Amino acid sequence: MTTRAPSPDDVLAAWRQREAELRPRFAPPGLSHPDQVRGKTGLEIFQAMLEGTLPPPPISATLGFLLVEAERGRAVFQGQPLFQHYNPLGSVHGGWIATLLDSAVACAIHTMLPPGKSYTTVELKVNYVKALTEKVPLVRAIGQAIHVGGRLATSDGRLLGPDGTLYAHASTTCFILDVPPPTSPRS
Repeated sequence: MTTRAPSPDDVLAAWRQREAELRPRFAPPGLSHPDQVRGKTGLEIFQAMLEGTLPPPPISATLGFLLVEAERGRAVFQGQPLFQHYNPLGSVHGGWIATLLDSAVACAIHTMLPPGKSYTTVELKVNYVKALTEKVPLVRAIGQAIHVGGRLATSDGRLLGPDGTLYAHASTTCFILDVPPPTSPRS
């Protein structure tokens, strides 16, 4: 017996349902205090964001996207392309797309980091394959880690519509960093 693939309407409904589940949990955007993340793995940090015990970063409010899934080696962000994201050519600006993909591919790496490690992006490559407009109700950037070593990590990702249309894909290289130890106040 074959299983029927979900229709684009079913996928869109599931994506909207996931957002409706998450929004009430999310604290106002902000930055976590170092004491809130010390001793946590990257995955534990993202799980805390999804539970609402750590705030989502301010960029998610500024550009209107949110983390919807995180597991080891994988991070998914969802956003709604809006007219306010348009460039002069009449489509969503590549910077909005790149930011969504950068979040997914870099955070996929972050989910694999142990406590005391962080990262910074050293290279991001985005291929835009189809114009994105506000006619597309939601998109998802899905990042998947490829390699996470002691100093370098790589990841790739795709920006998809609910009908499976590929709008862009990306790859990244990140440098793995040690989080500096807490400083003690001077007496």
